[in-house]
Amino acid sequence: MSEMRKLTTILAADVAGYSRLAAADEERTLARLRALRSDLVDPAISIHHGRVVKRTGDGILVEFRSPVEAVRCAIEVQDGIAERNAGLPSERRIQFRVGLHVGDVVEEADGDLMGDAINIAARIEGIAVPGGIYISRAAYDQIDGKITERFTDLGERELKNIPKAVRVFALTRSRELVRPADHSAPPRLSMVVLPFSNLSGDPEQEYFVDGVTGSLTTDLSRIAGSFVIGRNTAFTFKGKAVDLKQIGRELNVRYVLGGSVQRGGNRLRVNVELVDAETGNHLWAERFDKPVADLFDMQDEIVARLANQLKAQLVAAEARRAEQAPLPDSMDLYFQARSLINKGTVPAYFSQAGRHLEQALALDPDNIPALVCMAQVHLVTVAAFGTEDRKTHFAGASAALAKALALAPHNPTAHYALGTLHLFMGHHDQAIAELEHSLTLDRNLASAHDFIGLAKLFLGRAEETETHVQEALRISPRDTLANVWMDHAGQANLHLGRDSEALVWLRRSVDANRNYPIAHFMLAAALTLLGKTVDGQEAARVGLALAPDFTIARMYLGTVNNQTYRAQRDRIYAAMHDAGVP
Repeated sequence: MSEMRKLTTILAADVAGYSRLAAADEERTLARLRALRSDLVDPAISIHHGRVVKRTGDGILVEFRSPVEAVRCAIEVQDGIAERNAGLPSERRIQFRVGLHVGDVVEEADGDLMGDAINIAARIEGIAVPGGIYISRAAYDQIDGKITERFTDLGERELKNIPKAVRVFALTRSRELVRPADHSAPPRLSMVVLPFSNLSGDPEQEYFVDGVTGSLTTDLSRIAGSFVIGRNTAFTFKGKAVDLKQIGRELNVRYVLGGSVQRGGNRLRVNVELVDAETGNHLWAERFDKPVADLFDMQDEIVARLANQLKAQLVAAEARRAEQAPLPDSMDLYFQARSLINKGTVPAYFSQAGRHLEQALALDPDNIPALVCMAQVHLVTVAAFGTEDRKTHFAGASAALAKALALAPHNPTAHYALGTLHLFMGHHDQAIAELEHSLTLDRNLASAHDFIGLAKLFLGRAEETETHVQEALRISPRDTLANVWMDHAGQANLHLGRDSEALVWLRRSVDANRNYPIAHFMLAAALTLLGKTVDGQEAARVGLALAPDFTIARMYLGTVNNQTYRAQRDRIYAAMHDAGVP
């Protein structure tokens, strides 16, 4: 046979920042790299019974019969390189990143290897820190207990072009492997969730407190681009007095999240705080005080609310850091754009956000969060009736999402945005299916619940919309988009002729965020329909101050074809016109 399958261990390694090193001094860099290979790398591979499958300039792919030998080889190489780097300035250090995976491969007649195991090892290597050794769960299970070195559980990680998330562990045998030798800053959105304290004095509540901590760790790791220290590592700090800045340095994270749970009678109180690990400053705190119902349902609700609020808080914190960066990179620009969008759907904010995202994608065309965010900018421009050229924005959103999903097929936010695209293109049943799929990938996507309700409004089923809005608000009551959801509930009530109920929802929407023009126009309609003409005219003026180019005609271009929807919408258009909307 010309090929055969086998289970093997794959080690992938390359030089971090090789292009920068070569550009600075190509001749010296190549000479040092050749010396490292001949004096250190190749002998270590031979001693540990490895076989070089392929060399790629600054990289290498090696097969080992034993995962234990593969890890020992990686440690020997990394320690040897660290010794050779001692005393060198950071800009001249050659540092390897190493990724390891155990899996099934196909061996060709010429000895070349193919298969997913190769790709997974390479992708794990790609997320490793310089000087680090990252391994998959499959490799970890094989070496656990067989070597003395300690591992940090980094949790589930989405890897580029790998369909299923992979659990990753980092070797932390020495400080050099936890923190890069050049003392580079911790990764963005990097955090540890410390075990919450049980203040109830009741040992039976411990399982609930630990459950909140574990679930929150899992849910926060789903945030695009986040780096969350695994539960097992975090729980080594349980019950200990800790220095948060020291923890930040040891684990190389920017943020520390901690809290406490206290039960008294039939009520439960949860306190939580987010701390900047570098400065020790408190960035955000929240308290939940609720009657005790089903503890597991309550755990899910608390975790969902925390995860959604933290997303906005972390984006704002990263945006503040990015504003101070002398040379912002692609992710710096993404966070600045995301922060602007969170302020409200004012055209000026979205124009500026779009410019940031264009710069971000020029620096890194494969920046998945920026691609999804760019699609959302296009879609919100359409949804807020900020353009008459809907086709161009649909095309822009579609192209961005196609690329994002090709890079990360299971990205929940990308699927949510795709559902939104279907929604505004008039594919309402398809939109509902896509939005429901996004919720299977991330149960905390509160906006997906709301947009399912909006899709049903477009289908002439306005009576179902408010239930979906209520579910979105239940799991994320202080969401940056909560005002939009309230507006949708208000619109649904206007469609049903429940003008007084609509007025309540629309006033809540405006109070939550005054920078959403549509809510002001809908409020103008509700007030006018209730005979409050002067108040309706004032609401229209406020909306037009935010969106001077808005017209009813432009809104009509986005009206869906469902006859029930159209009939209900006509009275709203008439009321808006009576209030002074052009």
